[in-house]
Amino acid sequence: MIDERIQILLVEDNAADVRLLREAMRDAQSLNDIQVATDGEQALVTMREGPGHASTTSRFDLVLLDLNLPRKGGLEVLAEIRRDPMLSLTPVIILTTSGAETDVRSAYGLGANCFVVKPVDFGNFRKVIVAIDQFWLGVARLPG
Repeated sequence: MIDERIQILLVEDNAADVRLLREAMRDAQSLNDIQVATDGEQALVTMREGPGHASTTSRFDLVLLDLNLPRKGGLEVLAEIRRDPMLSLTPVIILTTSGAETDVRSAYGLGANCFVVKPVDFGNFRKVIVAIDQFWLGVARLPG
């Protein structure tokens, strides 16, 4: 998938984190399209509609999911993704400020593919995003 545009859904309610992630991805020169959902309910609707709008049949290649979201929390969103046959194969990376062991265990128990704690400074945040980009979008094979 290295030469294809990757469809990423970023589920994040913090506008500053959205901006930082976009900057880090741009710095990494990623070939991707990032769509943002700012709460858990919106994330599920967006995933079921696909990138763009309901008229498209394509799905997201990767979801970056925060845990602390309004309307429906990240763990609830993850559980619904895994229960939905149309969404269940989508790789989900938990990208959150929480490093609590209970959150880590819960996320993996619900089928998260990866759990990443967001660094607080931009330099380290950028390194994490570049690592995610290199592995998930360059090395790993995503379901088609």
